[in-house]
Amino acid sequence: MVAYWINTFTAIHDEERLAAYVELAGPAMRAAGGTFLARGNPAHAFEAGTTERTTLIRFESVDAAVAAYHSAGYQAALEALGDGAEREIRVIDGIE
Repeated sequence: MVAYWINTFTAIHDEERLAAYVELAGPAMRAAGGTFLARGNPAHAFEAGTTERTTLIRFESVDAAVAAYHSAGYQAALEALGDGAEREIRVIDGIE
């Protein structure tokens, strides 16, 4: 069953570190089988919705998304980001 990786930046402290992360994270996610479906700031937010930068990536399974997180390429991206941002990452099952 497909899965979706939802990454929301709750705070950005260092734009340079964020740029270094983005440069490494994109290729790492694609190498792990991820397909970017959306990224950027929300066009609209309702109720308690946040307006922070969000990324939505499709994977073939939860296991594939979790493996992407633990991959050497993504870990290098996390190292580049360091304390440059705070994020919330969720991996959820898709609907059949």
